[in-house]
Amino acid sequence: MMSTPTVRDRTAIVTGASRGIGRAIAAALGGLGMRISINYHANRAAADEAAAAVEHAGGQALLVQADVAKAEDRARLLDETVGRFGPVDLLVNNAGVAPKVRADLLEANEQSFDEVLATNLKGPYFLSQQVARHMLEHPDRPDRAIVNIGSLSAYAASVNRGEYCVAKAGVAMMTTLFAARLADAGINVFEVRPGIIETDMTSAVKQKYDQLIVEQGLTPIRRWGRPEDIGRAVAAIASGAFPFSTGEVINVDGGFHMHRL
Repeated sequence: MMSTPTVRDRTAIVTGASRGIGRAIAAALGGLGMRISINYHANRAAADEAAAAVEHAGGQALLVQADVAKAEDRARLLDETVGRFGPVDLLVNNAGVAPKVRADLLEANEQSFDEVLATNLKGPYFLSQQVARHMLEHPDRPDRAIVNIGSLSAYAASVNRGEYCVAKAGVAMMTTLFAARLADAGINVFEVRPGIIETDMTSAVKQKYDQLIVEQGLTPIRRWGRPEDIGRAVAAIASGAFPFSTGEVINVDGGFHMHRL
């Protein structure tokens, strides 16, 4: 009789895992003893640091360079992960890019739109399709999940980065679609929706949000979010803490999503 895998026997792919939120997610999963495929696009030095963080936390790490916007790279990411660690139990779609130029909605060009959606929506969509097919080939493994890292930009309009907002709104519907399709197979799908998180991507607007958060109370919890906050949420999902939930949005945003008078 085949034994039931424990969390320590499980394998996760985390895209965009070399820095920021992705690295924190990988380290949190490493803390569960998982085997982590650390996907990175270009920064090998940062990926090495992420691997060290995973191993220091108690997990195993594999580095896989791949651009999730490219079909051949997505296929190789899965193949290399399975070749090293065996069946995949968890996919975390974290890789994302911001527009290179924050342009007004009436001035933004198609090239920027295509670039952002290729990485932030098309890549996760088709990687989820590929990994879901793989998971269906291994029905004996419990607590399998797909986690999409969304954004408050799914509903909070920023007219100087419309392509990013459109992509994240697409991720929200993508979560619902895959959750509905995969529920019968025991594969639960979640969106973890960060708020304003202190990363390289937000460093350019730090002064603005320091004032909005700390002084004006933009978020009820008056601090910046940290990448580790997102890592804890994903680790809870990976540990099987939500067996009767799917299609759920987990807001990790200091309460930003609440309407207040």
